[in-house]
Formats: sequence, structure tokens, C-alpha cells
Amino acid sequence: MGLVGVWAAAALFMVGVMSAAWLVQRRTGQGGWADAFWSLGLGAAGVGMCLFPVDGAAPSPRQWLAAGLIGAWGLRLGLHIAKRAAGEGEDARYARLREEWGRGFQTKMFGFLMLQAGAAALLSLSILVGARNPAPGLTLQDGLGALIFVGALFSEGLADRQLTAFKCDPANKGKVCDVGLWAWSRHPNYFFEWLGWCAWPVFAINLGGDWPWGWLALTGPAYIYWLLTQVSGVPLLEAHMKRSRPDAFAAYVEKTPSAFFPRPPRR
Repeated sequence: MGLVGVWAAAALFMVGVMSAAWLVQRRTGQGGWADAFWSLGLGAAGVGMCLFPVDGAAPSPRQWLAAGLIGAWGLRLGLHIAKRAAGEGEDARYARLREEWGRGFQTKMFGFLMLQAGAAALLSLSILVGARNPAPGLTLQDGLGALIFVGALFSEGLADRQLTAFKCDPANKGKVCDVGLWAWSRHPNYFFEWLGWCAWPVFAINLGGDWPWGWLALTGPAYIYWLLTQVSGVPLLEAHMKRSRPDAFAAYVEKTPSAFFPRPPRR
């Protein structure tokens, strides 16, 4: 099986994962499970794409590094979302879709989850061409890519922990989290998620011209930025906060004007 076949197999795997996610959310009434399945599934698919022995060749050090990074990403994010889905009410984004789609929710939800499988397939190209860069050994460029990825992974986890701690404090009921990284960006978790995907072009692009496929890795950060800032991330969550706590959210926007890229808060 060549690289195209490896990528196609990963895409089909994600179709199966998101079909299972649809069955679970249908049974539980909790649409948030879909995000847990997506993260864990893409992490597993990424590991497989990194390590599958194309033409019987043993994985290179770069492939092992890439597999470890994407596997850690999938586990951290997937388990974090799974814990939230098991212990909280339905994610506001899916609750809104359930309300808007009414009786047609389950049919439209299946189509929506297939679109998510397609999104995972597109994103997985960045992982594939990053891991399969044929440059010998590990280079300073690989070290930079790993540093970006690990820094983003740690910072996204920190933002998630800060938000969880804020929500767990009864004194913060009805308020908007504005502490720690959340004072610098209204969605620091999304920013660091995007930053992590920026690591794959660093692994993939060979400036010597020996791996022209590496430029495909630029599609990952471009696509995830568009998804998070224009489609399913920032717009839906901010619309929910405007409806559910308009005064608190307006005050938060005044203090933290940046929705995505971190910048110092206003005093």
C-alpha cells in the first residue's frame, strides 16, 4: 500500500469512527460525544499513518516522533472532552443545533458528522506528509516543529484546566471565565489548537526541494483556522454567550478584545 492508500484507509477509518459517534450521541442525547470520538479517532488514524510500513520499510525516527505527538494530542483532547461530555449537560453548540433542526436533527446530525470525518481526512494530510518527509535523521527543523507542538499542547491543556477550575467554583455561576490565559484571549484553547497544527508544515516542508508534497501540510493550519474562527468554534460559542449571559459577556469583550490571538488584557 502506498501513501495514497494509507491516507484513504485513514479517511475510511474516520467515517467508521464518526458513524459510531452518531450512534452514541443518539443513545445518550449528548452531542458532545462526537467531539471526543473525533479527537480520539484522528489521533489513532494519525498514529497509523505515521507508522504503517509502506513497502515494508521500518518507521524512521521522524515517523516515531510524529506518531508520539499526534497520539498524545488525540488522547489529551479526546479524554478531556469525554470527561466533560460524561459529567455536564449537552455542549451548547449541539444543543443549539438540536433546537434549530427539530425533528430532522438525527438525519442532519449524521450528515454533519460525516462532514467532520471529511475535515479529519483533510487535516490528516498534514500529519502524513510531515511524518513521511524523507530527509534523513532528525534535524533542527524537526526539533522546532516538536517544540511548537509540545508548547501548544501544554498551553491548550492549561487553558482547559483554568476553564474547568473556574466553572467548578460556585461563586463564578453566571460569569465568563476571564482568568489566566482567558484574560489574554477569549478562546485561548482554540488558538493553541491552531498553533499545534502549525507544527506539521515545519516537519513537512523540505526547503531543498526533495519533498514537494510537504507543502500540502500548509492546508492543515489554514483549514483549522477557518473552522475555528468562522464556522464551528468562535462564532457558535460567542453567540451562545451573548444569549445566555449578555451583560457578563459584553464586559468580558471590553476587557479581552481579542477573540483568538492572545494580547495583553485591557486594564
